[in-house]
Amino acid sequence: MNDFLELRDVKTHFPVEQGVVFRRRVGTVRAVDGVSLALRQGEILGLVGESGCGKSTLGRTILQLLPASEGTVWLGGRSLTALRGAELRAARADFQMIFQDPYASLNPRMTVFDTLAEAIRSHRGVVAEELPARVAALMSKVGLAPRFQRKYPHEFSGGQRQRIAIARALAVEPKLIVADEPVSALDVSIQAQIINLLARLAREMGLTLVFISHDLAVVRHIADRIAVMYLGKIVELGPATAVFDRPLHPYTRALVSAVPVPDPAREKLRQRVVLAGDPPSPLNPPAGCAFHPRCAFATPACQAKVPALEPFDPERKVACGRLRELE
Repeated sequence: MNDFLELRDVKTHFPVEQGVVFRRRVGTVRAVDGVSLALRQGEILGLVGESGCGKSTLGRTILQLLPASEGTVWLGGRSLTALRGAELRAARADFQMIFQDPYASLNPRMTVFDTLAEAIRSHRGVVAEELPARVAALMSKVGLAPRFQRKYPHEFSGGQRQRIAIARALAVEPKLIVADEPVSALDVSIQAQIINLLARLAREMGLTLVFISHDLAVVRHIADRIAVMYLGKIVELGPATAVFDRPLHPYTRALVSAVPVPDPAREKLRQRVVLAGDPPSPLNPPAGCAFHPRCAFATPACQAKVPALEPFDPERKVACGRLRELE
């Protein structure tokens, strides 16, 4: 297996039940509904889509924080979905997650030293005498002064807290990191600093990074490739520059057109793609192509068949039954 991370037809479904005493299943939320993709070691994948499209659920499924209903997740030639108990806990040293909210993801009762030392001890078995040096090195790596290691999370800004969260993820020396909206809770002035930090760390440490975001402009600056999700499925996959400069799927075109252009003259002249309505419910998805109720190019045929994610060229895949006609 040449790919470092591979997902094979991964599905994550949640049952919906009714009743207090006698509960019965009344439906299924198809949060992730058949995702297949592969990443090379050291590659950065940007996973984008509207809220509710399933991208965060997919990130948690990759790391086995949520069990896959079907399909397999492979990491370094090993099936993560087959691991249980102690085997899975031991494997977690190879993969970590950076959560969205740095205010909620850190324990307010633990100092920075305690937070990082706990992570180091849990997987690496470092003796106590080595911990201060290890913690200081981690803080320096993410741009924090080691003299602050005895401070508590509430004494830091949002950007500094996210740096602590990044340091905690790096403490076990992982090979894969899933970053779930890591800059969306931060001020715009701080977002670029965190994005640049993650890009530098991934490059220096050879990390494979899945960067989840609803903001295509943010992802463009860090990702090697972009995967666009809609209602639990990947609808477009390709190099970041190509997806941004020449979006193919109608949904991707709408996302790209929503990204502001810094030149007022160009912004005034360009055409916007405005989607009608809201995304359908994953509890009751439409027949055929899930995007067809909002697509300006949809035909009756789009309601009859779910389009597969197929190669458009050597580097790109798109799930659209009318793509060749639209080109």
